[in-house]
Amino acid sequence: MSNVTVITHPLVQHKLTLMRKKDASTNSFRRLLGELSTLMAYEVTRDMPLQDVQIETPLETMTGKMIDGKKLVLVSILRAGNGFLDGMLNVVPGARVGHIGLYRDPNTLQPVEYYFKMPSEMEERDIIVVDPMLATGNSAAACVDRLKQLKPRSIKFVCLLAAPEGVATLQKAHPDVPIFTAAIDRELNDHGYILPGLGDAGDRIFGTK
Repeated sequence: MSNVTVITHPLVQHKLTLMRKKDASTNSFRRLLGELSTLMAYEVTRDMPLQDVQIETPLETMTGKMIDGKKLVLVSILRAGNGFLDGMLNVVPGARVGHIGLYRDPNTLQPVEYYFKMPSEMEERDIIVVDPMLATGNSAAACVDRLKQLKPRSIKFVCLLAAPEGVATLQKAHPDVPIFTAAIDRELNDHGYILPGLGDAGDRIFGTK
């Protein structure tokens, strides 16, 4: 699986295991996701370009390095992607945020778009798409299809868990988009859920069924 990064940091794996437990409360699941997404953000933003800036320290003038966070857009695939946003914004608070609403047709498992709102001037921006689960990969591929119409500088996809089928689907449709995940699980079941997985991420984040 080229262009896929599995983030194996001990803290990431520890928190992921706690999230997988079926008895994890909504509160603890949400908190752990925020912590985990912050940790993952460090790896995802590792290659972000820097620019030289002149600053004044208490002692003298110097040239420092800074990221232009205003060039970065975090795109949440609604609704579960919103659970990733706060942790990512902890690392890059200057990032803009876009949203795309996609739901999966229960019969075809194909994505249907119902909402799309992005910042302006996307041609100058780098995009990080966030969604906890990369299951069939159909929603992720449809999201990237839509975003590429805006001609951004780059796109990355970040998820908590991925299934081999989802990785294959996204890579086949968009081999140029790097994938970052905390784990690649065994397979999908007949309903398109990741096994062993952690259940429905959206329901567990928001306490719904």
